[in-house]
Amino acid sequence: MGLKPETATRPGKRAGRARITSIEVLCAILLIAILAQGWLQNVFDVPALRTGATVFVAVCVQALPFLVLGVLISGAIAAFVPAHVLEKVLPRKQNVAVGVAGLAGVALPGCECASVPVARRLIGQGVAPAAALTFLLAAPAVNPVVLVATAVAFPGRPEMVLARFLGSLATAMVMGWIWARWGKLSWITERALRRMPDVEPGDRWKTFVETARTDLVEAGGFLVLGALISSALGVLVPQRWFGLLGHQLVLGVLVMAVLAVVLALCSEADAFVAASLTALPMLPKLVFLVVGPAIDVKLFALQAGTFGRAFAVRFAPVTFVVATICGVVTGLLVLGSGS
Repeated sequence: MGLKPETATRPGKRAGRARITSIEVLCAILLIAILAQGWLQNVFDVPALRTGATVFVAVCVQALPFLVLGVLISGAIAAFVPAHVLEKVLPRKQNVAVGVAGLAGVALPGCECASVPVARRLIGQGVAPAAALTFLLAAPAVNPVVLVATAVAFPGRPEMVLARFLGSLATAMVMGWIWARWGKLSWITERALRRMPDVEPGDRWKTFVETARTDLVEAGGFLVLGALISSALGVLVPQRWFGLLGHQLVLGVLVMAVLAVVLALCSEADAFVAASLTALPMLPKLVFLVVGPAIDVKLFALQAGTFGRAFAVRFAPVTFVVATICGVVTGLLVLGSGS
């Protein structure tokens, strides 16, 4: 049966219909929480729940400013820094370009979610995949926002900041060199290799706002989830369990590496979650901070959707192993064997 004549003109009306976004949902939840705070206080008037709520609020409040700063910088890069700028500064030789791309992550920060499309833009603009993938891993892990957040989360422990920087940079560069030696373009889906146009001057502010808003909503959700899990671990898991991990460094490192993949925290916020696990020694915490920005469940999904499943199933496991090894080695060298 054919559509009635009047229904053919309805798509335009549907397109203009107001849609409820995640921002409105978040505001509604906050409003309900404020209005019902008296009732909530009575419900959660339990010592364990109060402790969990304190940890949750502390993690969110400490991490949120760095998360906002990170997504603002990420939006500015997407809108105002054309991909061909990096293409011009990168050397022709892949091995040298990997090193330059790794250090470029210091100057051009962004969260994990933003680094995947940026790397796809670089490849589409003719940048060598090895250099683009190095930048993908370095940008969310060695940028000033993440390093300052780490310093705030671990006050009086500058060696933790240095260890994270070296471990993450080593992870990015080693993966770049591995791809330059053994990687194949056939593993990357064809759509990711197509040249992408730069943002038009008139659309830059719109791109900036939309990119920052999207990254904030996505990363903020992961921050809340990570804070909830962190508070739950502090309340539900006996502290002696973490103490046992402290006496079993190998087991502690493996558990925290897997936890980094599962939690899928934003790199601007993960240091505060790691710091809240006070019973753990520094080395497993460092591995958590090195592995998380390199590979987690959300990054695997983003990489599979952007570069193809054939790429993701090869790149992700190798990244996990390399990040864990780099985290352990740098931790032993910088933090000491007793960390």
